[in-house]
Amino acid sequence: MLSKFINRSHFDSYEDFRDNFHITCPENFNFSYDVVDVLGQTDPQRRAMVWCGEDGETKIITFADLQDGSNRTAQMFTRHGIRKGDAVLLILKNRLEFWYCVLGLHKIGAIGVPATHMLTEHDLEYRFSRASIRMVVAATNPTLEAGIELAETQVSDQPIVKMRLDKARPGWLSFTEEWAAADGKWERPTGENATKNDDIMLIYFSSGTTGMPKMVVHDFTYPLGHIVTAKFWQNVRDGGLHYTVADSGWAKSAWGKLYGQWICGSAVFVHDYEKFSAAQTLAMCAKHGVTTFCAPPTVYRFLIKEDLSKFDFSQLEYAVVAGEPLNPEVYEQFKKATGLRLMEAYGQTEMTVGIGNFTGMTPKPGSMGRPSPLYGIYLARPDGSRCDPGEPGEIVVPSECRRAVGMFCEYYRDPDGSAHCMRGGVYHTGDVAWQDEDGYFWYVGRDDDLIKSSGYRIGPFEVESALMEHPAVLECAVTGVPDEERGQLVKATVVLAKGYTASDELARELQTHVKKSTAPYKYPRVVEFVEELPKTISGKIRRVEIRRQDASSTS
Repeated sequence: MLSKFINRSHFDSYEDFRDNFHITCPENFNFSYDVVDVLGQTDPQRRAMVWCGEDGETKIITFADLQDGSNRTAQMFTRHGIRKGDAVLLILKNRLEFWYCVLGLHKIGAIGVPATHMLTEHDLEYRFSRASIRMVVAATNPTLEAGIELAETQVSDQPIVKMRLDKARPGWLSFTEEWAAADGKWERPTGENATKNDDIMLIYFSSGTTGMPKMVVHDFTYPLGHIVTAKFWQNVRDGGLHYTVADSGWAKSAWGKLYGQWICGSAVFVHDYEKFSAAQTLAMCAKHGVTTFCAPPTVYRFLIKEDLSKFDFSQLEYAVVAGEPLNPEVYEQFKKATGLRLMEAYGQTEMTVGIGNFTGMTPKPGSMGRPSPLYGIYLARPDGSRCDPGEPGEIVVPSECRRAVGMFCEYYRDPDGSAHCMRGGVYHTGDVAWQDEDGYFWYVGRDDDLIKSSGYRIGPFEVESALMEHPAVLECAVTGVPDEERGQLVKATVVLAKGYTASDELARELQTHVKKSTAPYKYPRVVEFVEELPKTISGKIRRVEIRRQDASSTS
């Protein structure tokens, strides 16, 4: 399957990969038909997914199952009025039905809008109205269903078909019952109903770390961009089992549970749980023979706090990390326990892997790696010129790579937002990094997270990494607080590990530790201990919320 889409699967060096890698995008490519159904017909019993429920139930899903299940879902959706171009909100966590739904929507040419189950009534109303949602399919949850019903009343200009996974009730259809009634007979649409490469396939609402979420549009070529994600970063292999820790509501799920892995011949592992447990995650990986593993730094921070000697890592071949910058201390502790080097990468909801430690590269702990061949990424000064090695600058994508496979099309119904991020002929990521003499990129922070203190520009990540080296620190966020003399003071908001108690003495110990680990002017002059950090519903730290709280307390 993979050879249909790329020119080569092996490269002699990073430079060879960067200069010579190429993806062939077929005309009118549709992942459901051209990958899933092809495998369903040519290798029907091939394992596509190992799905595990919280109660211990395990299902092996084949490509024949996926083909039949997505056909049934496409039938069911069209029977209830969904047509090409209609938007369907999917709030399904890691329920198996998510995969049938998203693949079925691809077959219709309808727009999948994945979402998290933690949305409030306000969040739901925002999505219903901004994306003109025609249908919502939700995992059974009384609180969520009540929020959906209340939000629907605020957008009464459009009827919304509501489906739940459990039995039907007033106002709600039963997905299970409707799906079972379909016979699986489905033909690929032709003519004006056929999908085209530039049709909208997915809309992801960004996590909104600084404002209301933007609607990120991906077209039908998007899955092909994840060949780089799966093959050259996650290093999945034919016949392997890949596990990405992510809820289906976020783009990270598309990175690791759907597209690239199946193109590359790997099955995906899905664990549907109510609450994350580091010990349970480790046990599930060992039990089911996960060969490649991907998780955000937050997960790894919890994993290394477990006694890793109790778990069998003999089948785990490769581990990668993305979502937020990786602290070197986490890298070193995981490597010591497992023998595996964590291969970090950088990307956004707007793209696939943009910068990474790709297969064959030697990672530098704390570095995001080097640019993907897809996007031509470089670092730019505010005037648009390229940065010199060692000079911090914004990560940008040049205009000639703007429509590379995997890159988003626009912010849906937001021409001003789209134009703003594309100003000056480049796509502005809003992230700041510097590049060393070997071409490796090192993350500094979001442009609006940088701290300006006594004439210095301080990136929060370096200070956070220093703090994470101390055994007392489980999580932390570094921000700037207003100060008349220095402009801003560096502040550390800290969640303590088990066995440690907040005290002035511990605060001073952390300050001294940072002074010794990095430049003394970067140490946190303010240390606050908290039970938890404010985060987006995707798990990213909301430093903007900490700054807002500090500003309100001093006003």
